[in-house]
Amino acid sequence: MSVGEEVRTDQGKPQQSLGTAAARNLATTTKSVPQMQEISSRWLLRTLPWVDLQGGTYRVNRRLTYTVGDGRITFVKTGDQVEVIPAELGELPALRSYEDDEVLAELARRCRQRDFAPGEVITSFGSRTEGVYLLAHGRVEKVGTGPYGDDAVLGVLADGAYFGEDALLDPEAIWEYTARADTAATVLILSRQDFEQVAGRSDSLRAHLERLRSIPAQRTNKYGEKEVELAAGHSGEPDIPHTFVDYEPRPREYELSIAQTVLRIHSRVADLYNQPMNQTEQQLRLTVEALKERQEHELVNNREFGLLHNCEYDQRLQPHDGVPGPDDMDELLSRRRGTKLFLAHPRAIAAFGRELNKRGLVPETIDIAGNRIPTWRGVPIYPCNKIPVSEARTTSIIAMRTGEAEQGVVGLRQSGIPDEIEPSLSVRFMGINEQAVIKYLVTAYYSAAVLVPDALGVLENVEIGRWR
Repeated sequence: MSVGEEVRTDQGKPQQSLGTAAARNLATTTKSVPQMQEISSRWLLRTLPWVDLQGGTYRVNRRLTYTVGDGRITFVKTGDQVEVIPAELGELPALRSYEDDEVLAELARRCRQRDFAPGEVITSFGSRTEGVYLLAHGRVEKVGTGPYGDDAVLGVLADGAYFGEDALLDPEAIWEYTARADTAATVLILSRQDFEQVAGRSDSLRAHLERLRSIPAQRTNKYGEKEVELAAGHSGEPDIPHTFVDYEPRPREYELSIAQTVLRIHSRVADLYNQPMNQTEQQLRLTVEALKERQEHELVNNREFGLLHNCEYDQRLQPHDGVPGPDDMDELLSRRRGTKLFLAHPRAIAAFGRELNKRGLVPETIDIAGNRIPTWRGVPIYPCNKIPVSEARTTSIIAMRTGEAEQGVVGLRQSGIPDEIEPSLSVRFMGINEQAVIKYLVTAYYSAAVLVPDALGVLENVEIGRWR
């Protein structure tokens, strides 16, 4: 603008005072610290009791438990044809620890595929069990007789489950419930006749079955642990039983997992641009926040120690109507004593809220660190966006008992590591390279352990997209 030229406003009028754009050149700007959208509430990290380790390893000693095939079975689908992976048949109780691949392959070839429509009866109560049923896809209800003679749903089975396994070892076995398809279901059936034909031609399978039948039945409690022999209510001088408590010969050990990154800051930035806030400090703060987000994700989803992958199959439930209803949450609670918390994706919490609204129920809330947290039966339901949501808009709800004293779920860490800024989290100076870039190694060590199986339960395949 030349001297004498008149400044005008947007309305064409002469400007009568200094404008804000020019005034900002002489003003000090008030700034916020760098913001980060990825930061979440991280309730799992905040509520999980942490155990400090020595040596980076945590061994979970348990009583000896006698268990047989309690896993899930994996299938291969080609078009509309489904086949069971032969090695997966080892999950069946009769084939537990059996490793003859050729015989397993022959048994897999003899599995017959059948498709059932919704509501169709697969097996009937009281009839003879003629084979084992492998559920490749769909939902199946186990229906029995209630205390007043009406039908009662005893449980819900989903993909990978099996039922009727007693048929392979006991020719006199009968169905103790009716299996009914809740949705369209695809089932593979291995008949007892086919199984006996293969066993008759296989010396290894026949010897395996004879060994199973010759093992004396162990007296166990309802959890599968060797029973402690006791005497109670006796009088006189009877023989008092002798006993001992046996331990697992190979207890599981949890090693600390690791999350790391190298933070790089140019020395010129660190030297010259530290007012009004320290650049190095802010870079480290945001890096640590990202590291903690990854830590919580791993605690939920890691295949070795993550909660979703370490829940025992008999502690996994299926919602009776797909959506997470009060009845499903009650059943999840009933599977363990002293449940301390639920973890659910925010969309699952919203779906549960819709089911409560339909029934006219209002959940109680409690104040935790200034946050109003919904509860069910007094147990808080914490949001956790690390629980995955599938493309079919289904997710899971986790229930936990926590703490070593309660034989629950615990977090694992090791305090006192070099250059520690928080327990089990360190920032280590790595030097300056030839480009004058300062490097810091940021490291977090962590893991989680489930002390006994019933400390952790999961409500699976929860539908979150149904609004009707």
